[in-house]
Amino acid sequence: MLKKILTVFLFVSSFVSIEILAQGGELKIIKVPELERIMQESDTESLKVINFWATWCKPCIKELPYFVNAEEKFPKVDFIYMSIDFSENASKAEKFALKKGINPDGLYLIDDVDYNSWIDKVSPEWSGAIPATLIIKDGNKYFYEKEFHEGELEELILQTLN
Repeated sequence: MLKKILTVFLFVSSFVSIEILAQGGELKIIKVPELERIMQESDTESLKVINFWATWCKPCIKELPYFVNAEEKFPKVDFIYMSIDFSENASKAEKFALKKGINPDGLYLIDDVDYNSWIDKVSPEWSGAIPATLIIKDGNKYFYEKEFHEGELEELILQTLN
């Protein structure tokens, strides 16, 4: 009897923990329509930088400090960190991102593994490779399918702001 109760408890608690992660965690798990809304929301006085990354992508990990530093340097720029890790790895992605100093307010995971169905919505130029970055200013979109190196992102932000 005790074994059955323990099994039921573990089963139920696994769903509860998934629900807590999805609702109460720092990382927000979203679908494609929410990504489209984020890309369309544009304050004409601000700049939005959306970085597509994953915990398993070495160039993504290498460039993350440049995004974190740029976010500190440009507090009026809206930085979005869009993980493409699988949703079952959301907890790992969240812990990794927070350890790297990513601002949890802009931390998302897109829960759609059919990448071909949505990468063109980000940019028709996107082959699907990461890291990739979308910069939006005044409704204009600038897409970069590349790894940024020290100073490049900050220089690009300054150019786009002016």
